[in-house]
Amino acid sequence: MSADKQPVALTAGIIRTDRTMADGRTIRYYDDGVVARTAVDQRQVDAMPGIGDLRLDPLVNEWVIVASHRQGRAFLPPKELCPLCPTHDNLASEIPESSYQVAVFDNRTPALTAPHEDFRHGVITGFDTPDVPAAGKCEVVCYTDQHEGSFGELSLHQIRMVMEAWRDRTRELSTLSYIEQVFPFENRGEEVGVTLNHPHGQIYAYSFITPRTQNMLDVAEAHLKKTGRVLMDDIVARELKDELRIVAQNSEWVAYVPYASRYPFEIHVAPRRSVPDLAELDDVAADAFPEIAKEVMQRLDGVFGIQMAYIGAWHQAPVRTGRDALRAHWQITSVRRAPGKLKYLAGSESAMNAFVMDMKPEQSAGQLRDVKLK
Repeated sequence: MSADKQPVALTAGIIRTDRTMADGRTIRYYDDGVVARTAVDQRQVDAMPGIGDLRLDPLVNEWVIVASHRQGRAFLPPKELCPLCPTHDNLASEIPESSYQVAVFDNRTPALTAPHEDFRHGVITGFDTPDVPAAGKCEVVCYTDQHEGSFGELSLHQIRMVMEAWRDRTRELSTLSYIEQVFPFENRGEEVGVTLNHPHGQIYAYSFITPRTQNMLDVAEAHLKKTGRVLMDDIVARELKDELRIVAQNSEWVAYVPYASRYPFEIHVAPRRSVPDLAELDDVAADAFPEIAKEVMQRLDGVFGIQMAYIGAWHQAPVRTGRDALRAHWQITSVRRAPGKLKYLAGSESAMNAFVMDMKPEQSAGQLRDVKLK
């Protein structure tokens, strides 16, 4: 196995090195300075799964990804068999190196797969819309080579490295002709469906605009047309004016509980100088992100003194449309409402997408602010 490309210098002194895995997938190492990445993936080459389908749900005109090959993916293996830990004498993992800082690799069982060269985007034409290949990219973002811990427990510099990986992957994935939207996210906790406990996130790059993003885009474009202003800018301005729901802030970022939050603990983190996606975020904002990210995570875990299950989702503008209206921000949602109690998405939420909140967002924000940071 040989390096596909020469190491690339990014910002903050971070170097990216690409290597090819035994089965042809790519792994990308993000290092603090130049680090020789020469380890060879010695594992047996297994056949890669085929591409799934996009099927249209005609009731709501939404694409559903059908990827039956994912049934056999890893599920909560013990630490000694963790595929995200570095390779060592007793473990040949997804990471061939014996140590790493941040690593991003193509998912072994992806919901979305790079299509053939003749791929054409699916066009919704109504009830008889034909299936199309489930085109896209799915990547795993390993935050650290340490099995124990979480994103919020990383050092500030390590969080900055993860941010650089997010920026870099958003930038590169956006150049692919079949990609319409790039979505970095993290699931933490078995309560939200985590299948690997090693600190990590994922990136889904879709060949279509997801329903949530399309809805947000429609609203943002209508606001821009009506007022001449960017909706996210107005939202952040209102939160700063009201102050009641602010959780944390610094010179570049604002973290707040949204005015109409859907979850017991929901935090949005937005840059003060709004941008359509992470690729457009400047170095000053990227450098200031770790401080507020770490504080937000410490406050979330400090509410009940336990690790809170959450989904951390980066909402970004689509690659080719709506970039003047939609703005990048980080939404963190937790289903934990009390120690030993979860908010289950039951009838109204799951069936109707009509959320019911049992406490005021101002109360949630107050609990988060009251946490004593160490």
